[in-house]
Amino acid sequence: MAGASAGETVGGPDAAQGGGDAFNGTLDIASRGSQMPDFTVEDPAGKTLRLPDLKGKPVLVNLWATWCGPCVLEMPMLDKLAAAHEGTLRVVTVSQDMQGADKVKPFFATHSFAHLEPWMDAKNDLGFHYNTGLLPTTVLYDAQGREVWRMVGAHDWSGPRTDAMLADVLAAK
Repeated sequence: MAGASAGETVGGPDAAQGGGDAFNGTLDIASRGSQMPDFTVEDPAGKTLRLPDLKGKPVLVNLWATWCGPCVLEMPMLDKLAAAHEGTLRVVTVSQDMQGADKVKPFFATHSFAHLEPWMDAKNDLGFHYNTGLLPTTVLYDAQGREVWRMVGAHDWSGPRTDAMLADVLAAK
């Protein structure tokens, strides 16, 4: 993303459209180029997903929790983002709830997410790896599995800024 710098604060029009201070995440490019970590997440049924196996198309990894208000606000927007970029961008939401399926399964049952899957990381391995100390944390990887940027804190995933933030990675062949 041209002109972005490590620790760039994201606010402005998208934040206002998304409800003011609820969406005041910080764009961080300090780890740009780092390889996707080799962690495995699982769903409530015990199905596993190894993150490096997602290479081949861009991946947006979102760390969230059911108890995190801004995380919960982001989920419908992430579902719509996944729908809008189906086939070109994989959106992987990974719960950091330590109670795992006991919290995540009812949350997904209550919401009608058409494009999000209930992946879990009850040991918080990804949270410790990213070391942001804040939820939500969302990390974009290119098709080669290299980190492009992270959004630390909540962001309006439905706003025009998101399209601009994703444009270079989605345009790359």
